[in-house]
Amino acid sequence: MSISSTSNSARNRDFAAQVLIVEDEPDHADVMADALRKPGHVCTVVTSVDKAIDELKHGTFDVIITDLRMPESAGSHGTASDGGDAGLRVLEHARKLQPRAETILVTAHGDVPTARAAFKLGAYDFIQKPLDLAVFRDLVNRAAETVLLRHEAGPAADDLVQHEGFEGIIAGSEPMRKILQTVRAVAPSTLAVLITGESGTGKELIAQAVHRNSARAKGRFVALNCAAETETLLEDQLFGHVRGAFTGAERDREGVFEYATGGTLFLDEIGDMPLKMQAKLLRVLETGQVVRLGSNDTRQTDVRLVSATNKDLPTLIREGQFREDLYFRIKGSLVHVPPLRERREDIPRIVRHAIQRAAAALPGTPIPDITDAAMMRLTAYAWPGNVRQLLNVVQTMVVTAASEGNHPALDVRHIPDDVRAEDEAPDTAGGTLAGTSLEQIEKRAIRETLRLTAGNREQAAALLGIGERTLYRKLKEYGLR
Repeated sequence: MSISSTSNSARNRDFAAQVLIVEDEPDHADVMADALRKPGHVCTVVTSVDKAIDELKHGTFDVIITDLRMPESAGSHGTASDGGDAGLRVLEHARKLQPRAETILVTAHGDVPTARAAFKLGAYDFIQKPLDLAVFRDLVNRAAETVLLRHEAGPAADDLVQHEGFEGIIAGSEPMRKILQTVRAVAPSTLAVLITGESGTGKELIAQAVHRNSARAKGRFVALNCAAETETLLEDQLFGHVRGAFTGAERDREGVFEYATGGTLFLDEIGDMPLKMQAKLLRVLETGQVVRLGSNDTRQTDVRLVSATNKDLPTLIREGQFREDLYFRIKGSLVHVPPLRERREDIPRIVRHAIQRAAAALPGTPIPDITDAAMMRLTAYAWPGNVRQLLNVVQTMVVTAASEGNHPALDVRHIPDDVRAEDEAPDTAGGTLAGTSLEQIEKRAIRETLRLTAGNREQAAALLGIGERTLYRKLKEYGLR
């Protein structure tokens, strides 16, 4: 979330929004930015559509203000015939790249068709030139407040999902919201579900959500890690055995297919299953019947299969390591859980949840606060171990801080050394920094730091490790207000 706030009343507080102003007339852009700087908003100014799209790809904004008629690219000159509705293109890209932001169209041509087009593209409002700065400022404040209230409207919507069936899932980011929508849609069916994603992303939580939101919710949810057993033990775990099937088999034992009958069977790391076992699994999925080790009798089962893997199954198929027919059998519906570095918006939410959980496990320990600097460092880190690694790091931080006494806030010094790397920088919206210009990286770092300090340049310069005069020069260079 980009807006920073200081009290519990949304309507009566000072808050700083990240604002993108797209205006080809520099003097007019400066007037708008100066008007919005007074209530504390951080403004980025660009002068063409292509620069606006670049900012939308690399930055994070709460409010986007665009002129209707301006150049498509830097150095060109928009006219009624060649770039007349360029602002509508900005609105269109904003809807795709910044879906949680509000957009405002500024125009001297306030005709009804243009207004209708703007609203179809999701514009918050429409304002005509010449601007009444007081009206303009109030309009932007209301748009920013709408974004703020949307994020504060119920923790069940934006933070840890509280309603039944999705316990434990952090669903604030757009990718995670789409995953929950998919789960809601597919859970009531009988389709097999394949969940893909890196280790530690929370694939089993998604599998549990599928089960809890299905007609089998009252049945068992049984999980088996296919990579944790030898081939013989895996077959025994899956299908069971009869007494005397092998040395030590002193009594009959049902496998997970029988044990999960009427419920959901979750096969984790299915990409690591040996080929011979894949063939046997496919037969069971096709017939619903299992044969215990040491027996010739078939036993009918009825399970909903949910599988997960951190492997690229199509690649394994091409390499002859995974059966294509099994792949299509288990991939009734595909759910991909993105790595944490691609949904950094969720990191503060996960951190707050993890702090509460870790403090609750330490008797007599109050829930500690966390400093902005520490939260920034955690948000900037790449998290190769994903959510699992983040939860462990936060638990370590809470334990370390509690050992100091006096209930200190979690700070950068409490972050483990392997995470507290000096060269970590805030990432772009898309995971990797590769191909991102140094200017964009630096610009985002400055913008986010100004947000954290509520526009205090002295504090921002100190956090960034540069002089205040250097920061002031970069603000002018990058069009930041």
